[in-house]
Amino acid sequence: MDDDRPVALDEYPVHQAPLSMKHHVSGDRNVYDRCIFHVFDHTGRALLIAGLGVYPNAGVIDAYATLRTGDRLHAVRASDALGDDRMRLSVGPLRITVDEPLRRFRLSCAADPADPGGLSFDLTWTGDFPALWEPLHLQRTGGRLTLEGRRFVQAGRCAGTVLAGGERFDVTPGEWTGTRDRSWGVRPIPGEEPGRAAELRPEGFHWLWIPMRFEDRFVMVVAQEDADGHRTLNQAVLVREGRRDVQLGWPRTEIAYRPGTRHPESALVHLTEPSGKPLEIGVEILASSPLAVGAGYPPAGDWQHGIWQGRDWTDRRVYDLSDPAAHPLATYGVTDHSARFTLGGLTGHGVFEHGSFGRHDPSGFADFTSTAP
Repeated sequence: MDDDRPVALDEYPVHQAPLSMKHHVSGDRNVYDRCIFHVFDHTGRALLIAGLGVYPNAGVIDAYATLRTGDRLHAVRASDALGDDRMRLSVGPLRITVDEPLRRFRLSCAADPADPGGLSFDLTWTGDFPALWEPLHLQRTGGRLTLEGRRFVQAGRCAGTVLAGGERFDVTPGEWTGTRDRSWGVRPIPGEEPGRAAELRPEGFHWLWIPMRFEDRFVMVVAQEDADGHRTLNQAVLVREGRRDVQLGWPRTEIAYRPGTRHPESALVHLTEPSGKPLEIGVEILASSPLAVGAGYPPAGDWQHGIWQGRDWTDRRVYDLSDPAAHPLATYGVTDHSARFTLGGLTGHGVFEHGSFGRHDPSGFADFTSTAP
């Protein structure tokens, strides 16, 4: 096709620059636009993570899905050349259909005829609360802008079926919960020229992203800290349908780690109502899925988002997570934990996303080798 021709999306009044919607206003190779969905049961039996990303200046579209059940992580990844139809959210066997923006989606992964026991699913994801903007996320390395992300988060319910390893999971509202994150901007793609990157690597990084869905409310907490505990990203918000969002102060989290690791087993999240009244949310970890295994988040060793794999690339595999030593890089990546939350007499469910690398003074971690006593 002639690159100078308009694409279908150019018919709509959505332009923000005198360019075709095929082209991004920035020439940065690290421009991205992607989403992530979490679907999990309330007993810790299963945790499904699925996402799709577009990298306009790399010419790549890719997607993934992982299912943690027991010590097995079933993974499907797919990648292809980015086409002109940006409304088609499909790569290989993986597809996301927007049935109603900001409200209802269909998530599917087609079965592999050659592997009847492989991962497949067909799910409806429905938002129960309005989508919430997260703070603008900015990071610089050596004066260069390396991350500029705009994100929103939402919580809801799910229905459908998931198949893997000979097991069938019937996903039903009330027994399963869903969360999702939608983000775009600039975020590093592997393969960037190193420059002084290694020299400028921070001493430590501590990250928490905690969407919590209760029956009548949604609570969102985000916190990012440097090695000395300095907060560079901060949010604590209560969302209820038809009411103004309520800011819940400066979140503080006490985490109980498994001895000899940085794996959280439980936590307390301390928040504050506008009146000054303290709120305390208890966290019980149910299931854990390291994003560096199967899902393509750094520092994954076998595949990462945005890397050109050639046309029509699909990869399916099953990881054994019973031995953490078999996946050493997972220690230096973010892990998503499905969790049960308690707030007063309320019980909710959501994701406790956690990453702590290098020095973190508030946690007592002195360097990259430090773990909980």
